[in-house]
Amino acid sequence: MDGEDAYRSSGKDAAHVACALRELFEEAGILAAVGCQPDNAELERVRRLLLDTEVDFADWLNNSGLQLDATRLRFAGRWVTPPLSPMRFDATFFLLEWPSDEQSQPTVIPGELSHGEWISARKALDRWDEGDVLLAQPTLETLRVLADKGADGRALLWRSQAHQPNSPHAIEFRPGIRVIPLATRTLPPATHTNALLLGSGDFVLVDPGSPWDAELQRLCEIVDTELNRAGGRLRGIWLSHHHDDHVAGAEALRERYQVPISAHAATVSRLDRKGIQIDGRFEGGETVELAGSRPLHIRVEHVPGHASGHLCFLEERTRTLLCGDMVSGYGTVSIDPPDGSMSDYIDSLERLASLGARVILPGHGSMIRDAPRALAEARQHRLWREDRVFESWTKGERDPEAMLPAVYGDLDPAIRRFAVRQVLAHLERLELNGRISGLPERLRHELGRG
Repeated sequence: MDGEDAYRSSGKDAAHVACALRELFEEAGILAAVGCQPDNAELERVRRLLLDTEVDFADWLNNSGLQLDATRLRFAGRWVTPPLSPMRFDATFFLLEWPSDEQSQPTVIPGELSHGEWISARKALDRWDEGDVLLAQPTLETLRVLADKGADGRALLWRSQAHQPNSPHAIEFRPGIRVIPLATRTLPPATHTNALLLGSGDFVLVDPGSPWDAELQRLCEIVDTELNRAGGRLRGIWLSHHHDDHVAGAEALRERYQVPISAHAATVSRLDRKGIQIDGRFEGGETVELAGSRPLHIRVEHVPGHASGHLCFLEERTRTLLCGDMVSGYGTVSIDPPDGSMSDYIDSLERLASLGARVILPGHGSMIRDAPRALAEARQHRLWREDRVFESWTKGERDPEAMLPAVYGDLDPAIRRFAVRQVLAHLERLELNGRISGLPERLRHELGRG
């Protein structure tokens, strides 16, 4: 099936082909076109102009007597990202074989790509297994087919991929770590919470937070598929903290799989009131090995702030931080006293930054690629907002709700109540640090400290 067979010569399908060929030229310097090919120096000049948006690609092709060559593309699937956040991608994928004796060969322009090279599918997967590179799910699945089937894998991809989109229910962002977005009763604007399935033989399920049967059934189907594929077993359920959008499905999953639930000791009494029995307790500092074809070593960290019993989990080989609600990939992190503490939260962000994580898998939203930067920015943003609270206080304002315009600017009325709680949490931290004094008793009462 070539590009012309897969896509009509006009309409949005042809636009997908044109977009793919333009991206190929911009990112790798390969121009798949028919006509009198410009020399490499001209291709490099036009490519840089394109990247700087100083030339129109279609106009340049026409003026150069060139036409994009869709026949060189082989349709290899259409993928839609799962509902990690409202921004989702509907992407069409192609394969293109590019001989090594072609005039132009792939080159990298810093800024457009970080690096690039010719590499076998197996070597690319080995680098991914070591945690050295990040791969999107469609790329990962394509490489697996090519690595397992060799030259036959290309034909398999061409034959097997339908035009209906593949919307994976789980994304293996890192080796042995699958993210499964579940619809939950979470704080807007988020609508989903990420459950995580860890392992390749011994498995652990983290934060099954949906209360709805249909979502839990879908989760179980994913778990069962992975267990059967690996010939493995589910060892337990781990909870990052006690909030409903992270724990609502825990008891149903315990009954189905007959496995223990583990959480921090500070979480036990809160979950007991919800009817969730905690069998194992983490204090922080433990390392758990999950045996399998790709063993995982998970370091447990107690990081209070968002919740007093909040846990994060660091996969030590790939330095992947499963951070729960300490950092969000979509929406914001709420600090709600008395169980939440802004002082603890900011200290915990600093401690997480010392762990040497490379990437973050948050409780809400997609993977965060630069963990050190994300943790530093989260801390700096809170301190910046705290300075706005301090300025309002020094100007004589004592009502947290009246501080909102100065602290937040325009604010969605739906989250106004949560913003007031953040201001209160900042005021408590300011007093603890000695920057303000004389916090009114009514505010201590609202903080739950009175």
